[in-house]
Parts: sequence; C-alpha cells; structure tokens
Amino acid sequence: MKKNKNPLLGWFWLAVIILSIVSLVRHFHIKNFHIVKPDVLYTSGQPRGMDYTRLLYKYHIATFLNIRSVAEHRELNWHNEEITWMRDNGAKYIELPIERNFPDDDFPDTEESRKFLEIMSQSTNLPVLLHDSSGKKRVSYLAAVWMLKSGGFNLQQTIDKVQQIKGQPLTDREMEFLQSVAK
Repeated sequence: MKKNKNPLLGWFWLAVIILSIVSLVRHFHIKNFHIVKPDVLYTSGQPRGMDYTRLLYKYHIATFLNIRSVAEHRELNWHNEEITWMRDNGAKYIELPIERNFPDDDFPDTEESRKFLEIMSQSTNLPVLLHDSSGKKRVSYLAAVWMLKSGGFNLQQTIDKVQQIKGQPLTDREMEFLQSVAK
C-alpha cells in the first residue's frame, strides 16, 4: 500500500528552501556595490553586519567614508554598529556629510569635493569605500569628482561609471554637473 503524499508539505519545504536561498544571497550581497578603480575606490549603499568583514578582507578597505547626513544617523542604529565595527577592527572611519536634497540633485559642493579629494590623495586612506544609504546618487557624484579630477578617467568613462552606479541614465542637470567638474 502506497502512502499518499501531502502536497502542502511539499509546498512548505519548497518555501523553506526558497527563503534559505534568499537569505544566503542577501548574506553575500553588499547593497549596490561597485568597483570604481580596484584597490583605490569602491562605492556601496549602507553596509550591514558581515558586509564590513567581507569588505575588509576581500577588498582590503582601509577607510570607510560615510557621506550620510547627521539626520540619517538615527535610522535603524546602523551608525553605532558601523562606528563600533571600525573601532574593533582598526579601520579608518570618516564622515563627510552631504545632505539629501529631494527632489533636487545631491551634488557635492566645492568644499565637500575638496575634502573628498584630500582624503583620496592620502595613500594611507586607500582603498576607500564611499557609501551612503542607497549607494546611488550622492555616492556617484562624489566618485565622479574624483574620477575627473584625480582618478585618470575621461568624461565619457565617468559618465558610464556614474550611470552604472546610479542604475539609470543621467539627467540634463547631472550631465551639466559632470561637464562643469571636467573643466
């Protein structure tokens, strides 16, 4: 006599397997991570948990540069986690807050750009992970400043990289910003 298989039990195990796979993918995925120039500059969204360890050991990140504003530090206790991890693992942690300007663009001003270029010019800071909450707009603009001023990228290479980081084509205002930096 054959045993009847319970179809609900099969669906249950399928759901468990799918959830396990999703969890593993998230565990090994750093939000919006991009390599701008290997061993020099990387960008991402807010790292979490094991992301810091992977970034340190796989990419040898020396400096974590957070460009989130002070108001954003209250979100989900990430700020304390980040500072504690840096202290415990001997990594440099620098804050260079750039305000989110919705719906306007989040371009860095002259002083923010100058400070970033200064950080990038110190070899003891390299490689740098530049991050904010999403790892898209503010991060891509600041990375573009470095690419055009010190990183050896031409305007077209910078445009391509910014579009890759943002995940969408540039607006006219963004194009104007990059052209003004390239001058």
